Amino acid sequence: MTVSGALRAPEKMYEAYLFDLDGTVYLGDSLLPGAHRLLTHLKDEGIRTIFLSNNPTKDRQQYVAKLTGLGLEVDEKDVVNTIVSMVAWLTRTHPGATVFPIAEEPLIRALLAAGIRISDDPAEIDIVIASYDRTFDYRKLQIAFDAIWFHKRAILVTTNPDRYCPFPGGAGEPDAAAIVAAIEASTGTTCLVNVGKPDAIMIETVTEALDVDVRNCLMVGDRLSTDVKMALNAGMASALVLTGDTTVADLQAAPAEDQPTYVLDRLDQLVPGFAELSSQGQLV
Repeated sequence: MTVSGALRAPEKMYEAYLFDLDGTVYLGDSLLPGAHRLLTHLKDEGIRTIFLSNNPTKDRQQYVAKLTGLGLEVDEKDVVNTIVSMVAWLTRTHPGATVFPIAEEPLIRALLAAGIRISDDPAEIDIVIASYDRTFDYRKLQIAFDAIWFHKRAILVTTNPDRYCPFPGGAGEPDAAAIVAAIEASTGTTCLVNVGKPDAIMIETVTEALDVDVRNCLMVGDRLSTDVKMALNAGMASALVLTGDTTVADLQAAPAEDQPTYVLDRLDQLVPGFAELSSQGQLV
């Protein structure tokens, strides 16, 4: 199957659009083809957009700064990432819990700002949070091990299930799944909760930010295992854009029940009529 043979563009507009970021709207420090035109069009039409990310290494303010620096108009309320969903889940389901975040500063700041108690004493940790953490070391693994295995009191949860974070040029680096795997392997425990895509906690966090029926929403992303799966779990339509993680070969290998509603090779094909123009190279 060629790329052109795989493409399926929408024939209608939706009331709200949910966009993954890395590999969908931008890659590295550059907007992907069609992103500026599409997002400007949605803004001009007053159509609600939410930007989603499984990446907990940036907070809402940092995402807004990045997106506005790329020429897009974005407010903080338009961004939901796993920092937002983790804080919301902990506040709602485990008030008063003491957590040990294996995390970078943005998530730690958000937890403290929400009044969530943090400790690195294994004897008082209730929840170990495994996230995408480029400062992960043996000390952090030991604390998690002691809290879960030795003291037998802490549970393991994660911000996101991603194996790696993509970089421009096809490169990437290990993501939260690698840290979860290290803790599971050493303790024999199982990660009980994921607050990122594709799980229900992220869906609930997003739908709380929208006053739109999920059947009138479109989820747009570059990964079958997170973006498209979340849409399938929620009963919403999905558009897979071939600018990030997923290839045409991956689509061919995926079972029928895991297929997206639409397949695009650039974001502006989400607008009926734009697809024909973009295929002729008339849009940027």
